[in-house]
Amino acid sequence: MIGGIAADAAQGVCSRASCRNPAAWRIDWQNPRIHSGDRWKTWLACEEHVDYLRGFLEARSFPVRTDRFDAATSSDAEVETGS
Repeated sequence: MIGGIAADAAQGVCSRASCRNPAAWRIDWQNPRIHSGDRWKTWLACEEHVDYLRGFLEARSFPVRTDRFDAATSSDAEVETGS
């Protein structure tokens, strides 16, 4: 499911639908057709789903940045549920 800020994702759970694993990766992405240059969305990913979620976005030619996720220092991001 895509859309809205998900409480589970904001607490460090993978954004992949139905996944309850702790996030290890932060995937920042942008849809250039609707997001201005400074607006980025964030999905979180566990080790199992980081490649899937990144590939989902890259297949749509969205700019994507991937970095390690640290729940202790990542409280300000707008985190959405993934696909």
